[in-house]
Amino acid sequence: MRILALESSCDETAAAVVEDGRRVLSSVVASQVEEHRLYGGVVPEIASRRHSEAVVPVTEQALAQAGLSLSQIDAVAVTYAPGLIGALLVGVNFAKGLALAAGKPLIPVHHIRGHIAANYLTHPELQPPFLCLVVSGGHSHIVLVEDYTKLSVLGQTRDDAAGEAFDKAARAMGMPYPGGVAMDKLAESGNSQAFRLPRPSVEGATYDFSFSGLKTAVINLLHTARQRGEEISTADLSASFRQAVVDCLTRNFIKAAEDTGIRKLVMAGGVSANSLLRRQLQEECRKRGWEFYMPELSLCGDNAAMMGAQAYYEFQAGNVAGMELNARAALSIDRSYGDLL
Repeated sequence: MRILALESSCDETAAAVVEDGRRVLSSVVASQVEEHRLYGGVVPEIASRRHSEAVVPVTEQALAQAGLSLSQIDAVAVTYAPGLIGALLVGVNFAKGLALAAGKPLIPVHHIRGHIAANYLTHPELQPPFLCLVVSGGHSHIVLVEDYTKLSVLGQTRDDAAGEAFDKAARAMGMPYPGGVAMDKLAESGNSQAFRLPRPSVEGATYDFSFSGLKTAVINLLHTARQRGEEISTADLSASFRQAVVDCLTRNFIKAAEDTGIRKLVMAGGVSANSLLRRQLQEECRKRGWEFYMPELSLCGDNAAMMGAQAYYEFQAGNVAGMELNARAALSIDRSYGDLL
């Protein structure tokens, strides 16, 4: 089954053609990073306008790369939740028009489910059940994936997501957007033991995360140093902050695996590209003899290929939409489209 998938939940306009949920025939991403860097973050209005401009060209390019015409596509898939509502609406409405005009089924895909499905493309042998750590700019979840479309949240952030904390701390250190990427690179040359930073936990919720206090600790440290006229090594502070965030993510994820007895662990989301997090989780699983999977770097960020992978399983489960499909800014990962009807 060949699925043309579209993704426009934030600041990347993407289109891809995926076969049977496991094979990428084409993948095109139009990034807006350079434009949003001027403002230090994503500007929703600008993002929506750029999606409107890019959605047709990226779709045409994805079909051309796959060597297919629209008539040779079996279904159209699109990210409908969660994300920036204006950005999502561009993709949803374009996909609805495309599916209607071509007479193809329309498959709605949850953005975070798509991130998890990126692993099906990197590891064709991977099958549920497994435990997944989803870490991105807007999400930090520990998800039990019982089946391809049956998922439940065991833990999540109570405030900032891990990626959001990275970006905000990096911004306070004077790094350009996207700060998490810049911090990860700089941290490789720093001393992670140079600064003592907290490893916050949530009382009564072992698997939940809280990164707001950790971010505030860094900002206060920077303000105090500036008031005293002291110089701080940005590389050392980056390394220390990165280590603290990764320690929190690793601690809760491993604890969830120990408590549930699941020995197949998976990581997904934009922050899954973080070099320390990849190394640390690999090592923790290696020591315990557990299986560990993570997406290749090109599939960590937002892309349409991962949406096409998940769309295959949503279709198999009967999650198909009509012209009533609408975008949703927020939606729990455990809710299928059929649950909303």
